[in-house]
Amino acid sequence: MLNLLKRHTLIWLLPLSLYLYYLAFENTSIFWYMYTFAILVLMSIAIVNYSVFDELKTWKSLLYGTLFGTLIYAALALGYLIFDLLPLNVAGPVSAIQALFAPTSIWHYLLLMFVIVPGEELFWRGYIQQQLKKYMKLPLAILSASLLFGFALAFSGFWPSIVAGVLAGITLGILYEWKRSMPLLIITHLVFLILLFIVMPLPI
Repeated sequence: MLNLLKRHTLIWLLPLSLYLYYLAFENTSIFWYMYTFAILVLMSIAIVNYSVFDELKTWKSLLYGTLFGTLIYAALALGYLIFDLLPLNVAGPVSAIQALFAPTSIWHYLLLMFVIVPGEELFWRGYIQQQLKKYMKLPLAILSASLLFGFALAFSGFWPSIVAGVLAGITLGILYEWKRSMPLLIITHLVFLILLFIVMPLPI
């Protein structure tokens, strides 16, 4: 049994990750503490069990990261504007997400930069997506990892989180397989969050 769990880590790791996300979103008053704890646990597992790719020069990571982070933000902002024209009440959930989970202090931003963003990328793209490639073809592995990431964000209680997580996950997953660079993903993710939380927060 132990050998089975060691060879197929997704059997226990996916339920664990979903449970940690559930705990993080369960109580919004301690969200930043619990989410940081969850990401630290998952990031540690990823680092111990998998060697991530880093095959891109630093200047290229910065250039591509800025470009793709901006494109992801632009795509989600455009999607928000389109949904806002439809009878889907997207403004309410997006405003609630911003109020409940957006960073509000310098230490929140530091946690995002140095723990949460690197941890999410190391775990979901660097580990889960790579493990799924053992069981399915690459396009399906990227899609499956992105859907799982979106499902984990569903514990926030807001459907825009799921949509944003899946779409961003697909983009980042493709980018990782294309450029083979974890620093690129981290920069892309950070640029997207800077635009989302600081430069031009939604609703716009």
